[in-house]
Amino acid sequence: MPQRRAITGRSQEPRLRFAEELRLLRAERGVSLRGLAEVVGWDASQFGKMENGHTLGGPEVVQALDQYYGTNGMLLTLWELAVADPTQFKERYRRYMVLEAEAVSMWHYATSNLPGVLQTPEYAAELLAQGGLAGAELEKQVAARMGRRELLLAEGGPQFRTILSETVLRSALRDPGEWQEQLRHLLAMGKRPNVIIQALPFAMGLHGLSNTDTMFLRGAGRTVAWVETGYSGELVQESTAVDQLQLRYDRVRDLALTPDKSREFIERMLEEAPCEPSI
Repeated sequence: MPQRRAITGRSQEPRLRFAEELRLLRAERGVSLRGLAEVVGWDASQFGKMENGHTLGGPEVVQALDQYYGTNGMLLTLWELAVADPTQFKERYRRYMVLEAEAVSMWHYATSNLPGVLQTPEYAAELLAQGGLAGAELEKQVAARMGRRELLLAEGGPQFRTILSETVLRSALRDPGEWQEQLRHLLAMGKRPNVIIQALPFAMGLHGLSNTDTMFLRGAGRTVAWVETGYSGELVQESTAVDQLQLRYDRVRDLALTPDKSREFIERMLEEAPCEPSI
C-alpha cells in the first residue's frame, strides 16, 4: 500500500499537530492569549506554552478549549494522541501515560529520584542525560516531562502524595544553584492543596519498598500500580498484586515523617546545600 500523502500540509507528528491546531483556532477566533485566559480560565502563559509545544496541558484545560472553540472533542482527541505518541515516550509508558492523565489520585514512593511531576527542567535534563540522551532528543524528552507537571497544576488536578526516601533528597544536581532551585520547587509544590510530600529518613530502617519505585493510580473505580527501575517499568493491574503493594506502601507511609516535619526536613536540606560547586 503506498504511503498516505499529507493533504492539509499540517504536521503529522501528534504533539506538533496539537500545538498547531491550538494556534490556528485562536487565530481564527481573533483572540489574544490574555483574552483567551480571561474567558476560559488558566494563565495566559499556560496557553502560550501549549501553543509552542512546550507542554500538552491537562485534560481539563483541553476540554475547556474544546468547548470554547466548539470543536466537539477534536482537541481532546488530538491531546490523547499526543500523550500516547510513541515518539514522545517509550512504548511501555504509553498505557501508563493515559492512566496517569485520567487519575483521580496518585500515590508515589521514590527510592532514588524525584517523580517526574515534581522535577524542574534542570533536574530532568541531568537525569535523562545520564540515561544517554543528548541534543534534540534530550530537549524533546525534557519538554515532554515538563508537560506532565501540568497534571498537578491544573484546576481540579488529581490528589498527589509522594514519599521521598532520604536518598532522593541527598542526590544533588551537579550545579548547586540548580539543586537549590529544585528543593525550593519541592517546597512550593508542597504548599498546593492537592500535593502532599513526605520524607522517609535513613533512620527509619528497612521497609517493604526499599528497592521499588512505585506509583499508584486511582481512577474509574479501580487502582493500578506502576513499578519502575532505571531500566524498565511494569504496569500492575491484577487486584491481589496491587493490594499487596498497597499494604507495603501503607506501612512505609506509617514510617514517614508528617508533611509538616517533612517540610522542615527539606528546608534543612536546602540550608545544607552548597552555594558553589566543589573543586
